Amino acid sequence: GTLQKFVDDVFVAILSTKRPPPIAVRFFFDFLDDMAEKHGIDDPETVHIWKTNSLPLRFWVNILKNPQFVLDVQVTDSIDAVLSVIAQTFIDSCTTSEHKVGRDSPVNKLLYAREIPRYKQLVERYYSDIHSTASGCYQEMNSTLTELSGSFASEMNSLVALHELYKYINKYYDQIIMSLEEDTSGQKMQLAYRLQQVAALVENKVTDL
Repeated sequence: GTLQKFVDDVFVAILSTKRPPPIAVRFFFDFLDDMAEKHGIDDPETVHIWKTNSLPLRFWVNILKNPQFVLDVQVTDSIDAVLSVIAQTFIDSCTTSEHKVGRDSPVNKLLYAREIPRYKQLVERYYSDIHSTASGCYQEMNSTLTELSGSFASEMNSLVALHELYKYINKYYDQIIMSLEEDTSGQKMQLAYRLQQVAALVENKVTDL
C-alpha cells in the first residue's frame, strides 16, 4: 500500500503518450506494423508481442529490476526482492494472455491481481496511440539521425563505426544482397550494387559487377 502510488506513477510515466514518445520508438513500432502488413500477419497479438519484446521487456524491465544501471543507488537484498515483484508485474501487464490467480499463484500475481488488468489497458493504449501517430515518420527519423550525426561528428570515428557495421553485414552478406535485390526501394536506390562495391573495396569480394 505504501509503494502503490509510486508503482502507479512509474508505470503511467513509462506508458504515457502525453509527451510524444522518442522518434526511435515511433519509427520502430511503425516498422513492425509495416512488416506485419507486408507479410500478411493480421493477428494483432503477434504485433503486440513484437513490440513488447522490443521495448518493455528488452529495456524497461531491465531498468525496473536494476535501477543502479542508470541511477547512483544501492540495491539491498530486500529492495531487490521488491523490485523483482514490480518488474514481474510489469511483464504480466504486457502479456496478452488472460490474468488468472488462485491460491497457488506466485506472490506478485496475488499482490497485483487487481491492478494488472488496469496496467494491461495502459499498455494497449500506449501501442494504439503510437500506431495512430507514427505513420510517415521516416523523414523525421532521418532528420533526427542527421542532427545527431552532426552533433557528435567530432567525438566519433566514423571509419571504426562503419567497420563494425561491415563485420555484421559480412556475416550475412549473401542474404542481405538477395534481400536488397528483391526489395523495391532497394532496387530504386541500387543498394545491392552499392554494397557489392563496398565489399569489393574492403576485401576484394567476387561480385557480378
